[in-house]
Amino acid sequence: MANAIATTKYIRTSAQKAGLVLAQIRGANVERALATLRFSRKIVARDIEKTLRSAIANAQQREGFGGDVDRLYVARCWADQGPSMKRIRPAPMGRAFRVVKRTAHLTVAVTERPSEVVVAAPGGDAPKRPRGAKPKAKPAAKRPAAKAKAAKKTTAKA
Repeated sequence: MANAIATTKYIRTSAQKAGLVLAQIRGANVERALATLRFSRKIVARDIEKTLRSAIANAQQREGFGGDVDRLYVARCWADQGPSMKRIRPAPMGRAFRVVKRTAHLTVAVTERPSEVVVAAPGGDAPKRPRGAKPKAKPAAKRPAAKAKAAKKTTAKA
């Protein structure tokens, strides 16, 4: 099973804005994640797409990769806050306002899904119950309709 991580640093966006897009692809297949990023209207989606493509390429180069890109999925992705650039903006009456231009570090981790192996249960088709589980209770025998009606009448009179 191949795991791979790709990190892009000093992306000129805030970590909060990048986190909104990363939340959309978390846990998704890489093909679906790439399609989501391709058609996203957020500008940071382009940078995340590049990071995801890099993580896919890193996974393909890892030893133990099965060779099937369709089995890769986005296991983890996050955006860390990078250094902020502080700038000054002139304000009225000789004052100055501070402008903070934020950066972010994007990290995307992809993992290969395990191949599904079907193992036949020994001793028949019925699955075994887990250890410690009690056997299912047998349904109670139904009373004949005449007795049920008689029981209803006696309870109604009382």
